[in-house]
Amino acid sequence: MIQRIDHLGIAVRSLDETVKYYEKALGLKCERLEEVASQKVKTAFFDVGGTHIELLEPTSPDSPIAAFLEKRGEGIHHVAFATDDIGAQLGEAKNAGVKLIHEVPFEGAAGKLVAFLHPKSTYGVLTEFCAPKDGAASHH
Repeated sequence: MIQRIDHLGIAVRSLDETVKYYEKALGLKCERLEEVASQKVKTAFFDVGGTHIELLEPTSPDSPIAAFLEKRGEGIHHVAFATDDIGAQLGEAKNAGVKLIHEVPFEGAAGKLVAFLHPKSTYGVLTEFCAPKDGAASHH
């Protein structure tokens, strides 16, 4: 079951500049910076009432975020839903005819298990499911 929006992923060209905006103009505090080498991205997290804003800066020109910035420019990249069973959630989406980018969840930022649904199947919104690693039952 989807429990809440876990985070909104926002593609940015520079974490340094963008973090300053979130801190100075919005008064939010950057909780942590983390590099996710597997995704070729640096992230900064802000807690906004329990939902997070995840800023994503590419660390390499062949990063998926670099491609997104090239095509679409800076802005909202994905919506992530927290689920208590990522395997079942993926199965449900697949049964509903959604194209999965990841059939099998992998480790993303914040030590969570994550998987993405293809935006061509989700009306243009890159959609992520995420679950804590320990509570991530997987059904195949």
